[in-house]
Amino acid sequence: MTIKKAKEVIAIEAQAVKELSKRINKDFVKAVDLIAKCKGRVVVTGMGKTGIIGRKISATFSSTGTPSIWMHSAEAVHGDLGQVTKNDVLVIISNSGETEETMRLIPIIKRLNAKIIAFTGNKKSTLAKHSDVILDVSIKKEGCPLGLAPMASTTVALVMGDALAACLITRKGFRKEDFAFYHPGGSLGKKLLLKVEDLMRKDGQFPKVKDYLSVKDVLLNITRMRCGSACVINQQEKLVGIFTDGDLRRHIKADNRLLERKVKDVMTKNPTAIGQDKLAVEALRILQDKHIDELPVLDKNKKLVGLLDVQDLLKAGLV
Repeated sequence: MTIKKAKEVIAIEAQAVKELSKRINKDFVKAVDLIAKCKGRVVVTGMGKTGIIGRKISATFSSTGTPSIWMHSAEAVHGDLGQVTKNDVLVIISNSGETEETMRLIPIIKRLNAKIIAFTGNKKSTLAKHSDVILDVSIKKEGCPLGLAPMASTTVALVMGDALAACLITRKGFRKEDFAFYHPGGSLGKKLLLKVEDLMRKDGQFPKVKDYLSVKDVLLNITRMRCGSACVINQQEKLVGIFTDGDLRRHIKADNRLLERKVKDVMTKNPTAIGQDKLAVEALRILQDKHIDELPVLDKNKKLVGLLDVQDLLKAGLV
């Protein structure tokens, strides 16, 4: 009986969401446009279980580049309406469209000249009549066996909010880096906001050799510092090349005197490098695109200050 009832509730809510997709039309597009052009914030409000759903929708907006606050409908008429300005867009969630606390808000919102997007299951309701955009979140049946507790109706409202947020992410060109900016305390934010200088091997931790040294001396430096390459600099301390195990393999068969040669004759000249102030994720993209394992790191004056190895990114959890 328990399993049967659980599956029945899931089926009811799944069907309600399926039906919702059929109602994504020009009104939905209008709602996206209204929010995208909003110069203020998206104020989401509702009562009871619907209000809890509204809080989540508002949080999703805020974390994905659409400034938003949640406002309790009952508290709104006791002073919280002072948060609302004419530049805001209000998303009012009410399945019936006749919730008493919500009805009290409408005259004041209209006086402020703020826009209203209604999430309602009743397109003929008072809320619908006074809204700029009506998004139909009606359902045929609640999941509650008593038909009293909102279940399918709150699920559908939540999905509608997610659909709006997802479209706004695309519309605004919101990126992973932007998401990380709003989540600096999360693991994703910490990883995505790491800079090259936070992970690079600094002076004394990687082979930095003069271009007149022999390949033998360079290899000894690489072995001593346990790196896969050596950065090559000239007399002015400027980066002129990099010597890697790939360079060694390319020349060793063809040149019996390779170890005696100067490194500047066999190194990779003008190697790809990166600024120390760049994000580590940018370095990862370069390494992957170029199919290389090491990146020399330069300061703003183009002076060599470090080396970033793919292993350093691996240890940081970026790979």
